[in-house]
Amino acid sequence: MRKFTVSAALIGLTALGVAVPAATSQAAESGAAGAVCDSKWGARNGNMYAWDGYDCNGSPIIVAAGDSSNWGGANDRASSVMNRGYTGNLSIVKFFYLADHLGGHTCLYPGELYADNLSDNNFTDGVDNNIRSHQWVNGGCGATLT
Repeated sequence: MRKFTVSAALIGLTALGVAVPAATSQAAESGAAGAVCDSKWGARNGNMYAWDGYDCNGSPIIVAAGDSSNWGGANDRASSVMNRGYTGNLSIVKFFYLADHLGGHTCLYPGELYADNLSDNNFTDGVDNNIRSHQWVNGGCGATLT
């Protein structure tokens, strides 16, 4: 009798609201894109953040207020990045494929806030997990992160 009661209740609830429970369930199971990055976003503090995990998961592998010509142990590991730099002058983070601000690049504008999955972005040369340096700039970007 219990199985029948539970089944009947589920059928009744499903008939009343299929769209809302299905969407909620799917988002909870797969995790909404950017959900963790959203939770780590805070007030602008002048820093750029990079994580080894997608969607800003884990602890940052690098946090920098200024330029960095070599990410050292964080080289070739970034899978998500965040721009909490100040708006105005030098507010764009330009990420480079090689150390010393060389090689291909891509930029993260302050309005973008973060890129939660670098593998779905294009650099002018290079791809996900291949950042070795960054620089705060006003422009000059041939590719941008989303």
